[in-house]
Amino acid sequence: MGFWDRRFFGDTREWVCGQAGGEVLEVAVGTGLNLPWYPDGVRLTGIDLSPAMLQHARRRAEDTGRALDARVGNAQQLDFPDAAFDTVVATFSLCAIPDDRAAVAEMWRVVRPGGLLLLADHVVSTSAPLRAVQRLLELITIPVGEEHFRRRPIEHVRAQGFTLERHERFHRGIVERLAARKPGD
Repeated sequence: MGFWDRRFFGDTREWVCGQAGGEVLEVAVGTGLNLPWYPDGVRLTGIDLSPAMLQHARRRAEDTGRALDARVGNAQQLDFPDAAFDTVVATFSLCAIPDDRAAVAEMWRVVRPGGLLLLADHVVSTSAPLRAVQRLLELITIPVGEEHFRRRPIEHVRAQGFTLERHERFHRGIVERLAARKPGD
């Protein structure tokens, strides 16, 4: 991921995580690449399907001095009560979750009214030639690793009822990041 972070994603991890606050859930925490970017004072829970990835995340948390409650979990069926978190974060993960719409619906369910959803991912390009390349790549990446290049999570975020607060798209539209709020009571 280091290459992709430097070449395409830029400051996206810092942009996303720097906005998090309170009780934070990171969906698909992976190896914990986002851990250094969270502000002090957040109470961080991370879920991932892979126990091996969570082991890396726990080590990274220890190395960075960040407290992390790391749990095995499925983004499509989050094992948390409704309205349990102030902030929900997912970076470069909705592209590999089989049902990204269900994952966004679960994020909606577990974030409190007035809470923040912070997402970043690679998405379908705004460039026709690049979209064609993405389509060809998916012929291999979806069957082999469930990796999608032509999704637009923002569509699910809007359909779910979140209010978009910040949105940026760059590198010919391939990278998209957003901050969206669940309307309060």
